[in-house]
Amino acid sequence: MPTPERLAELFEEHRAHLRAVAYRMLGSSSDAEDAVQEGWFRLSRADVSGVENLRAWLTTVVARVCLDMLRTRTSRREESLDEVHVPDPVITRADGDPESDAMLADSVGLALLVVLETLEPAERLAFVLHDVFGMTFDEIGPVVDRSPVAARQLASRARRRVQSKALNADPDLHEQRRVVDAFLAAAREGDFEGLVTVLDPDIVLRADGGARTGMSRLVRGADTVAAQAATFSKSGLSNHVVLVNGSIGLVSRRPDGRVFSVMGFTIAGGKIVQIDILADPERLSRLDLSAIDR
Repeated sequence: MPTPERLAELFEEHRAHLRAVAYRMLGSSSDAEDAVQEGWFRLSRADVSGVENLRAWLTTVVARVCLDMLRTRTSRREESLDEVHVPDPVITRADGDPESDAMLADSVGLALLVVLETLEPAERLAFVLHDVFGMTFDEIGPVVDRSPVAARQLASRARRRVQSKALNADPDLHEQRRVVDAFLAAAREGDFEGLVTVLDPDIVLRADGGARTGMSRLVRGADTVAAQAATFSKSGLSNHVVLVNGSIGLVSRRPDGRVFSVMGFTIAGGKIVQIDILADPERLSRLDLSAIDR
């Protein structure tokens, strides 16, 4: 049996991987940290002298913790009827800073996370563990209390739903920046036609202001989103171009420097097809902005 000190060292070797698993499962940085910490508590109390693959053992433990958290969260959302939810963004600098690149190891596209939020907890777990982290269905089955065949079916059903809803986003950051700059310029100038031109006709804007603000909304269509953007541009906020989960986005601040919102853009075919805005003050206060505040 490893000593407590050696056990802590071994756990730290796998912490980044476990955090990446939990973030993709939960879409929340703080919840992911809680799940990883619970993994450590369970490791510290377990006899792992017979465990041959500690990474796999820990991944299974953290995945089970995440599954319980997802089930609880799903129940609460059904009770609250809150349909607009934007996952926690990972915010890094847009200039290729090495520390920002390291932070992106935990990242996955915000648009994909939004789609993952629509999956049932067991479907999400099976899909993430198999398609993202390459675990076998023999390993996944016990986590979701299913046979390997049933776990495969869960992942397959999730994959079909993801593929049907996932956006074919343009990965070129230079093209993304060009489109976002055009969007910002049109908004500043009050150029409604310019805004409509840069927006996909079927664009979806999802704004999560939290339960207390009354600011949450789901908006569809270029004309409606352009009107929202034109109003937003007159609010006196300053915009800082950043990477939001690896794609061009914005951090908007009030005149006193407080963060008002984080905006993620999904761009395809030279048009903005999705905008995801986190404006929940409580969640914004917990975001790690160290990469852009230096």
